[in-house]
Amino acid sequence: MDTTVFERMSGLAREHGAINLGQGFPDRPGPRGLLEAAARALLEKSNQYPPMAGLPELRRAVAAHYRRHQTLDLDEREVVITSGATEALAAAILALVEAGDEVLIFEPSYDAYAPLVRRAGGVPRPIRLQPPDWRIDAAALADAVTARTTLMIFNDPMNPTGRTARPEELALLAETCVAHDLTAICDEVWEHVVFDGHRHRSLMTLPGMRERTVKIGSAGKIFSLTGWKLGWMCAAPPLAEGLARGHQFLTFTSPPHLQWAVAEGLEAEQDWFRAMPRALARARDRLNAGLLAAGYHALPSDGTYFLTIDLEASGIPLDDVTFCDRLVREAGVAAIPVSAFYSDAPVRRIVRLCFAKDDATLDAAAGRLAQARSLFAGPA
Repeated sequence: MDTTVFERMSGLAREHGAINLGQGFPDRPGPRGLLEAAARALLEKSNQYPPMAGLPELRRAVAAHYRRHQTLDLDEREVVITSGATEALAAAILALVEAGDEVLIFEPSYDAYAPLVRRAGGVPRPIRLQPPDWRIDAAALADAVTARTTLMIFNDPMNPTGRTARPEELALLAETCVAHDLTAICDEVWEHVVFDGHRHRSLMTLPGMRERTVKIGSAGKIFSLTGWKLGWMCAAPPLAEGLARGHQFLTFTSPPHLQWAVAEGLEAEQDWFRAMPRALARARDRLNAGLLAAGYHALPSDGTYFLTIDLEASGIPLDDVTFCDRLVREAGVAAIPVSAFYSDAPVRRIVRLCFAKDDATLDAAAGRLAQARSLFAGPA
């Protein structure tokens, strides 16, 4: 398997001393109370193996969090704690995919989905979403379903596009899953990182989806602590039992002090879930203003840490891979080519930038991007 584009671009950023707007991690340190809770737990609580499915305190806290924020009626039997959301994806795919099963994947998609499906013996069935609006097309969805389709992987809000699913799209996905007896793995790690009045609604809450959905979340994303690599899977008990069996032979369990801290934070940090998206929306708007002033055409971002630019609409006659390679080497900014999020015949004109940075970093990056455009743009 190839090295991920995130690791490659972050390596180039280190090599060239570039501003890293490629890999999606924030500058901010996360909630202070959560960090202190982790430190206390490390010193005062057990550092031995916690239960394979996770500490009961954290499983109960995750269930309570979703009852509070998304009106989901979960209990601790329906929560499995994992070492990050990517491990949750791997565990879910290994648990649910058998040889020859076809799996629907909406592209551009997080680059772990298709390789994990293939490693489990499955066959990815990509459904292409088109810029600038990235809408789910009913005809394309219907054409992708065959007699061998068993699973759908759905990311909302979506990385790399920053788009949130609309109610009619969620209804379409639910109807498709029910009609064809599909299970949905819902990657919802950005569920609290939404802007402009959008509200996240889990596919699990739609009619017919409660018993056929695996909901994946991430403490690292919702608390801006990406290095903690602590996540979870939520599913009805018959599904959750199989998911736990997939998880037990991957990481088995996760650091107990982080589990105790997140359990405390999910209960205590309610102000964070209001303040964090407002701060990130301001950062998005700041970077967007800098890009606009430099002559770039940015696409809308409803959520996540990411803003994308359309090179063709920005008057830059380069494909996204060439642009990102020259940008990090010649202008000192690391970005991600969105073509890396496709399995075949990618769109090659979209570039992803991470705006979860402090103002000084964003301003410096915008200045360098302005210089890059003057170097790379075609004739007026």
